[in-house]
Order: sequence, then C-alpha cells, then structure tokens
Amino acid sequence: MDIVKDVTQFGPLVSGELSLKQARVATWADIGGREASLVQRCASGDERACAELVGEHQRMVVQLAMNLLGDRDEALDLSQDVFLRVFHTIHTFRGQSSLRTWIYRIAVNQARNRHRFWRRRHRADQVSLDEHVAAHGELVSRGDSTPDRILARKELAAALQRALDHLPFDQRTAIVLREVDGLSYEEIAYSLGVAVGTVKSRLTRARQALRLELREARTA
Repeated sequence: MDIVKDVTQFGPLVSGELSLKQARVATWADIGGREASLVQRCASGDERACAELVGEHQRMVVQLAMNLLGDRDEALDLSQDVFLRVFHTIHTFRGQSSLRTWIYRIAVNQARNRHRFWRRRHRADQVSLDEHVAAHGELVSRGDSTPDRILARKELAAALQRALDHLPFDQRTAIVLREVDGLSYEEIAYSLGVAVGTVKSRLTRARQALRLELREARTA
C-alpha cells in the first residue's frame, strides 16, 4: 500500500511533559461513528482513510518504538512494519478494544520480535540526550532553568534511560505503557496479551528495579 512508503517522513516526535491519560477498554458498540467508519474504509482499501489513520497514530507508534528499542532508526523502521501489519489485518478488527489499543498491541508484538532479533546481532546503544530531548522535549520548566538545575535534570533523564535499558523487555514495556503512554491496566493487559494481575506484577518489579538502580547511580 503506497501510504506505508511515507511512514518514515514524520515531523518532530511528541514533546512536552509526560502525563497519564487513563482510558477504559472500549467495545465495538462504544467505538461506532467515525472510528468504525475509518476502520471500514481502510479495510476496503481507501487510500485517504489509510493516510488518515497513519497521520493520527504515527507519532504514538514511533515514540513507543523509540522507548522500547532505544534507537531512532530502528523505531522508524519498525513503524513501517507496524502499519503494514495494521493494514494487512485491519479487516479482523471488531472493536475488541479501541483502535489505538489494538495498534499498541501490534506495535508491542513487532517491537518484541525486533528486540529479540536485534539483541542477537547488536549491542543496544544508549539513547543520546539529544534523542531523548527530541522525543520528549526539554526536561525543565520555565521557572526552573538555572544551568545547575538543567544539568541535574538532564543527568537524571540519562540515568533513567540507562535504568530502563537494563529492565527485561516485558517489564520495560509495561512501565512505558503505564507511565509514559498513560494506558490503563486493562489496556496494557490487552496490548501485552496477559492478565491484569500480570501487568501489576511486572509494574511492581519494574519500579523496584528502577528505584534501586537510580539509588545506586546517585551514590556512585
């Protein structure tokens, strides 16, 4: 599909402060209206509808891939695989979740496969501070911009990224979906294909590991 060839031509990645955006898992009856129409048009091969879907979800997919893989080029490449999979299987979508959560599930599965393949052949590079700022925006508020505080926040961001990189993939995915993308426990469970209890367990272990590693980094 031609629209997928343009997926890598993204504008700036999502920026600004991270925030939680709680949302419940939808049903097909809840979706209805515009989203159901968009799905149906994409399933019928409507190029304009496919472009609309990509435009609405591309930043989310690229940022998620960036957070999970730690490499911008890999994230952009992965996003093409995700949308190819989306358009190949969209005829099977029946509102078992929101469209966004369904795309999250595809993105996570593709990232997991890429992570396994990539780990066997490459040593994951640490995300540079410039890439982190490009993805998430400057790590300072307007009223907290002295040089020392800017440096301290950047160092904390780098330490946090290193700590995330050291987490097992499933734990990192759970913490990113919850704390960065703001998914509910139910949405995360659907995206990962596990029970809600498993999500909570992974989040607990991930937070404990992050706290320990950040504590050690401060005392090093």
